[in-house]
Parts: sequence; structure tokens; C-alpha cells
Amino acid sequence: MSGRIKDEDVALVRERSPIADVVGEYLQLRNAGGGSLKGLCPFHDEKTPSFNVTPARNLWYCFGCGEGGDVISFIQKIEHLSFVEAVEHLARAAGIQLRYEQGGYVPRNEQGQRQRLVDAHRVAAEFYAEQLLSPEAQAGRRFLVERGFTRADAEHFGVGYAPASWNALLSHLRAKGFTDQEIVLAGLASQGRRGPYDRFRGRLVWPVRDLSGDVVGFGARKLDPEDTGPKYLNTPETPLFKKSSLLYGLDLAKKEIARQRQAVIVEGYTDVMACHLAGVTTAVATCGTSFGEEHLKILRRLLLGRFEFGGEVIFTFDGDQAGRNAALRAFAEEHGFASETFVAVQPDGLDPCDLRVQRGDAAVRDLIAAKQPLYEFMIRSKFEGYNLDTPEGRLAALDAAAPIVASIRNAGVRRLYGVSLDRWLGIMDEEFVHRRIQEHMRRARGRRVPPKPATAAPAPRYDLRDPVVQRERLALKLAVQHPLLCSGFDHLDADMFTVEQHRDVFHLIQKAGGTQSVQDPALWAGQLRETARNEAQRTFLTQLAVEPIEIYGELDEYRAQEIISTIRIHSINRQITNLKSRLSRLDPVADAEEYQRIFTELMTAEQQKRMMRERFGGAM
Repeated sequence: MSGRIKDEDVALVRERSPIADVVGEYLQLRNAGGGSLKGLCPFHDEKTPSFNVTPARNLWYCFGCGEGGDVISFIQKIEHLSFVEAVEHLARAAGIQLRYEQGGYVPRNEQGQRQRLVDAHRVAAEFYAEQLLSPEAQAGRRFLVERGFTRADAEHFGVGYAPASWNALLSHLRAKGFTDQEIVLAGLASQGRRGPYDRFRGRLVWPVRDLSGDVVGFGARKLDPEDTGPKYLNTPETPLFKKSSLLYGLDLAKKEIARQRQAVIVEGYTDVMACHLAGVTTAVATCGTSFGEEHLKILRRLLLGRFEFGGEVIFTFDGDQAGRNAALRAFAEEHGFASETFVAVQPDGLDPCDLRVQRGDAAVRDLIAAKQPLYEFMIRSKFEGYNLDTPEGRLAALDAAAPIVASIRNAGVRRLYGVSLDRWLGIMDEEFVHRRIQEHMRRARGRRVPPKPATAAPAPRYDLRDPVVQRERLALKLAVQHPLLCSGFDHLDADMFTVEQHRDVFHLIQKAGGTQSVQDPALWAGQLRETARNEAQRTFLTQLAVEPIEIYGELDEYRAQEIISTIRIHSINRQITNLKSRLSRLDPVADAEEYQRIFTELMTAEQQKRMMRERFGGAM
């Protein structure tokens, strides 16, 4: 056993491990005011940030689950380490050589187990990278070149080659002082009847790193067509490698994911490389498993963006049946996202790597830009096999797609997709489609509910998890709490707000003279409350007046205008969608005049959108 770490070294580790930097490697933090930072807690599932970090005191605390402590306890809990292992982890990152009470520096074979396994993976990654330059690795180098990757690209991503020998890595690690037990425990070797042997042989290997940048496993692709093993082979489950909570490329993509508020999920290691090299630097991939709940939680923490809502998650799938099955799995997880979920599908079946080889970097970027909402993709996929030129075919397609729409939890979004479903099928009877959807909802609940009249569609529920609600609520809080920063608010229109309560508050503000009429900001919220027409509206105004405004950095007029402008640009987006829908129902020849009029409106709206994006640097 190792000795006790000297107290002064533990103190030095704390001093040189700024808690905001350490925690920031695992989740996105934003300014919460008063010298605090806030993010989504990594220790319990939440959609509203309650995890607070106080850099001045180097402490963290979650008001949601009650966990808290210093930088060492954070690493202990999130990496499942002992106290000594956590101190060693932080010391290595800070470049501190630790001293121990029982005899000075601790030899390698007495360090914490996790650190030993991390060191073994680091040595293995270096060994594999060196072997990629060997004569034996010619097939591996050819594989990379054929897929458009240079030597510099391979070095950037740490790609290496595992020799075909049964014990090349094993011998190398033994020479470095690692025991057979450690090598097998790390998943770098397998245990046979005659002893351990290399797990990866004759394959290209990609190092998989955790959020802190440590190599914790490998993914390997076979090169020999006569190799009877699987095409891809991954590190097995080990104390370091938990495939359900690892995403390849996340160590490289995490900062861009937080900055761009976007994560692109691809299916392979070469796809991640191709995307990053093409400029899509938010791409990641799972490691030998389907995308699941733990992956979702990691991305949710990183996607906590500039505003209260999350961001966008884009799944890329092949256009074949396997790709559609992958989309089905993603759809099953969609409800866990606090972000908007999209699908980017290449119709000809090319994955991002092949697409880059055949058509260049721009084609990869265009693929991601041409994303469509996951709901839309799933609904449209149900139309296949039906003859939409006949009433019978359209009705059958409606019943195939209606359960997808019925599964949407947000009532407002569900209603709008019902409208879209009617248009896509050409039924031209929105209420009939809506009633069909309602029938499927009742069947799903397993109980009969008397159908409501077609004219009595339920009002959308006020859902604070809805990004649209969050966006509009933030703009209203600004107008109520900081009216003098909100000159652009008075130029909005009530119909730009999608929620009735929000429109009511907008009308109250306009009735009171608008934000620019305010003489004393301290009295403004009280004045609005006095003009409220009922207690429910007064309560809602009070909430808007006291809730924190959680944004990055300091709130100034530019930031306020940026937030308010999101209301206008999303209104323009809805207008563009409606105009495109109307165009799709017109015959450009038979309805030439009406088609041209709507087309002109569409171009005008698109121009307005571009101007606003340019003004605010593409932040919206």
C-alpha cells in the first residue's frame, strides 16, 4: 500500500486545481451572479440547473441533491475514486510530484490502481501510434489514405496500429513495469489458457478518451479480410471503460459543443474524424453501443447554453434500413432531451467519411445544415409502402404515422405536427387528422376517453421544459426586470409569442406605455401587477419579476437585444415554414400569380432572417 500523501502536497493540489476549471471539464458552467457559477448536476438527473460552484472558496454544492465539497471530493465522486486516487489524478493534471509520509516518492507499482490503468493506456496509445509508421502497418496507412486522412490527421486523433503479434503490446507493457494482472484488468490483453495475449492484433486502433483527456480504452478495425473476428472490436467493460457513458471525440468536441450549443452524433470513428476535419467540430460517436440515457445526460450538461434552453442534437444516419433502425432507437430516447433533436440523412447512403472523400468538406457541412426534425423524419418514414394517390392509401399512412404524433408530449408541438401530417398526406382536413391522433392517444393510454368536439382542441400545457416557452419567458423577464435595456421589446408583435400567458403580459406592457416609457425601473413590475386583470396574471408577473435571469457574462443592452431578437427570428422561422407549406400546395403553372406572390414573401422573410443573424454574429 502507498503511504499517506503529505498534507502540504494535498493543499498544493487544491490550490493549483481551480474548481471552475476542473468542474468545467465535465459540465458547462455559466455565470449565476454573486461570484457563483451554475450548471446541470452530474450526480442526479435534472433539467433545471441547481449545481453551484463558488470559485472564490473552491467549493461546489448542488441544491437539488444536497451533494457538495471541494475539488478533490468532486473528482472522487464523478470518477469513482478514493481520496488518494483523486489527489493523484489532480496532481498529474497540475504537474505536481506528490510526496508520501512513508518513504518519499512512491514507486510506480505502489500507485493507485486507477492511475496505473490510465498510465498503461497512455503507454499503449504511444506504442500503437509508433507502430503505425512501421512497415507492417502499410495496410493501415493505406486504409487511412483511401479515406482522405493524412499522417497529420492520424497524429491529431492518435490513430495507431496494433501489430499482428500475439504479445507485442504485452511485452512492451511488461518492459515498462506493468504486471499481467494490470494489463488484463485494463482490457489491453485477454486471458487465455496459456496466459494473457494482446486483445488487439493486426488492426487500426483509435484511443478513446474521457472528458479529462485520459485514454481509457480503444476501438479497433480489422484490416485483413481473412480475419474472422468482428469488423470493429472495442475495449471490454473495465474500471476505466464504461461504453454507456463514453463518446468518442468528446474530449476534442466538448468546448465547441458548449460554444455552438450543438452536438452531432455519428456512427463511427472515421466519421468523427471526417466531420472535425470538414469543420463540423461538434461530432462524437458512441463506442460499440447504441446511444443511450447516460450519453444523453453527458450531452445535456454540455449543451447548457447561453440561454435557459439547451441546444440542438443532430443524429446522422445512413439512408438504408439500418440507418432507419438507428433513428428509431434515437427517437426512443428523444423525450429526455431538453434540446431540439434533428436527423441528418444522406439519401444515397454515404456516411460522413465516404461523403467527404467523394464530394469534399463542404458536402459534410451541407449534410448537417440540411438536418430535419427527428419527429418529421420519423413521421415521413411511415409513409413508405403506401399509395398516397388513393384515399385508402392516405388513410392507411395516416394511421401508421398518427402514433408517432400521438407520442409527442408537448400539446402545442403535437398539434402543429398534426397540421403538418395533414399537409404531407394531402388529406386537407386538419380536424379529421387531429381526431385520428386523439384516438391513438386514447389507445396508448389503454382506456376509453369520450372524444372532444373537433372545435374544442385542448390548450397547450405551459411546459417550462419547452425551449420555446423558456425563450419567450426569458425575454419577458428582461422586459419586466430591466426595461431600460429592452428598447427592441416594444417593436415586437403579440403574435410573435406562441403562449397565451406571454401574449397577455406583452399586451399589459404595451398598455402601460412600453418599456421605453419607464421612469423608475424599481416601480415598473409593481405598476404592471396593478394593471393585471386577475390573480393568476398577477402571480405570473410576480414570477417574472423575481426569477433570476441566467445568462453568460454580464447583462448589457446588446445581450438583452440579442435575447429579444430570438423572439423575432423564431417568429420569422415559423413564417418561413408556413410560406413553404403554402407553396407546396400550389401548382407553379396553374397558380402562377399566387405562387409568385408567396415566393416573394418567402424571399423577404429569408432576407430578414439573414440580416438578423448577421447582426448578432450567428448566435441565434
